[in-house]
Amino acid sequence: MEKPNVVRRQRVKRRARRMMRRVLPFVASLFMATPLASSINKSVAGGVRTEARAVSAKQMQVAFYEQNLQNLYHDLNVEQQGLHYDVFEKAMTGYLNLKQDNKLGDKQLLTVVDFSLPSTEKRLWVLNLATKQVLFHTLVAHGHNSGENVATNFSNENESNMSSLGFYVTDSEYMGKHGRSLKLNGLDLGYNDNALMRSVVMHGADYVSEDFIRQNGRLGRSLGCPALPMDQYAQIIDTVNGGTCLFINGQSPTYSSHYLNTEVAMNAYLGGTQSI
Repeated sequence: MEKPNVVRRQRVKRRARRMMRRVLPFVASLFMATPLASSINKSVAGGVRTEARAVSAKQMQVAFYEQNLQNLYHDLNVEQQGLHYDVFEKAMTGYLNLKQDNKLGDKQLLTVVDFSLPSTEKRLWVLNLATKQVLFHTLVAHGHNSGENVATNFSNENESNMSSLGFYVTDSEYMGKHGRSLKLNGLDLGYNDNALMRSVVMHGADYVSEDFIRQNGRLGRSLGCPALPMDQYAQIIDTVNGGTCLFINGQSPTYSSHYLNTEVAMNAYLGGTQSI
């Protein structure tokens, strides 16, 4: 499946080519030394310039937006930590869509979980987009039935004991069987919108540790929750609570989300203060 931004760029290029095919015959007539050529010169040239300016402005907006995402990615220095740009780009696209939809609070935070990485790697990032800092980079467990060291299966069904992909907004805290926990409101219909009903939450677990990896060759697994290390979960909950964006990525050819609309993300960015 092609990435949305790739499809969009190809669409812009196709529009530019179509425009040039339409105007080239008229451009040729501008160089004809005839009274007719002289009479249409101004009107045709004006139309060509208008269309060219429109395409050029669009291309400049796309380039400006994409360059700013690249700059933010490099400023955060997450590539060296294993966060791939395509995952970051998807997470940012969803963040901007949710921001445009007024679904996020005031904190400019983005939490990314990449379940395409093995559980033995630190695959959770909490990013402060305002200060361009990585606040947390740590281990996180996936669901028991999603796979062994790598999560390959995902579900939105109750009692599936699998992780669910997609975009979430952090909800309220509560005290549950795992102690202090943070509810997660899944926003992707059919993929994670049963999260609250399934009690898929952030919580601490003693099976999420380097010691467990050394003894077992992988992390322990949850019943579908993105479980966190015991020495960090409270600080992470303190930080990300109150309506912040969480994106869980994974290897799934069927996952899709209307929050991955690049056009909306770009317009949200360009229509704001030109800051994430």
